Amino acid sequence: MSASTQKLRIIVGGLVGQYPLGGVAWDYFHYVLGLHELGHDVYYDENTNTWPYDAVKQQPSDDGSVNAKFLGDFFRIHAPDLSDKWHYCVLLKDHFGMSKQKFDEIAATADIYLNVSGGCILPESLNPKCIKVFMDTDPGFTQIGLHGALEKDGRDKGRFAEVAAFDRHLTYAENIWADDCRLPRFDFKWITTRPIVTLPHWDFARRQSPKETVMTTVMTLNFTKEMRKYTYQGVDYFDKRAEFEKFIDLPGRSPLPLRLAMGSNSGIEPITSRKWQVVPAYDVSQTPEAYQHFIADSLGEWSIAKNFYVATRSGWFSCRTCCYLAAGRPAVVQDTAWSRYVPAGRGLFAFNTADQAIAGLEAIARDPEGQRQAAFEVAREYLAPDRVLPGMLDHIMAGQ
Repeated sequence: MSASTQKLRIIVGGLVGQYPLGGVAWDYFHYVLGLHELGHDVYYDENTNTWPYDAVKQQPSDDGSVNAKFLGDFFRIHAPDLSDKWHYCVLLKDHFGMSKQKFDEIAATADIYLNVSGGCILPESLNPKCIKVFMDTDPGFTQIGLHGALEKDGRDKGRFAEVAAFDRHLTYAENIWADDCRLPRFDFKWITTRPIVTLPHWDFARRQSPKETVMTTVMTLNFTKEMRKYTYQGVDYFDKRAEFEKFIDLPGRSPLPLRLAMGSNSGIEPITSRKWQVVPAYDVSQTPEAYQHFIADSLGEWSIAKNFYVATRSGWFSCRTCCYLAAGRPAVVQDTAWSRYVPAGRGLFAFNTADQAIAGLEAIARDPEGQRQAAFEVAREYLAPDRVLPGMLDHIMAGQ
């Protein structure tokens, strides 16, 4: 029987309690919502043995009660049917949502544990027959980081062993099997996939017109610190700043204003002086609802990707862009080779150069209504749960 036609008990591991922000919530909870939408028996689990982040104080805390409330509020508002199907363990001792006993009973009968981003500790009570799935959502950082771990002793090398011990390995590096992809594979049978978005949760945005004719995105940039680099086979790879600097003068040519919700406002004069609009990221991502409304108020998205994703030709596609498209907001986003797998040219535009980015922005400025409809069609055909998850589950169950 295909996984598409059988009801599975699936636990999704994530990092929403660790980082209680609107964008993070949608990144991980779309899997819980999407699998539930397809009729599976789904639970959310989080246990990282790491001090949770206090988003208000912007520092770690040993008190997980506020973070747990963030989780509970999400399910209460957006998925009432799942309100009693989440478990959050803080520092191996405090349990929120489901009791430890109840969650252990669920884990003992689970068919799949989907560890999104691979950050959760697997439950000791997990069914011995449960398929343990590692989902790489940060390609480049994951593979090159693991390559570095093999060359070290101690904890890092142990991390490689932990990842290798999973039964299946998924990756957002949809181009990983192509000849031009520069990521190491480690003989893992990588199952390629892409992020999903549950369309009903963005329907309100799609049905309303944007409040502003501005292209937006949410990102973290810091211009005061030296860029951290990772080296693989003699090539250095970096984060977003290395790519952003290639397009720093774009607002002077753009037919539409460009606004960044930035997670770090340190040293931003080089961009504000070039007509970039900047707002604090926390203001637009303090709740899942605030994040939704920030996207809904935008005309569309313009964004770059991490140098890791671009320079390795990974094929990575953005969870955030999925949300824009589902909201009927067209996107002009940097190509990582994703355009081989999700079509670009209408509603969604790929760019590698400033001229290509300007062409996409001009197309949206000429026909915003048509591009909005086209954006939603991309989400419906290539990013919706019923388009992505059945095949993913079939590969997981078949082991290939």
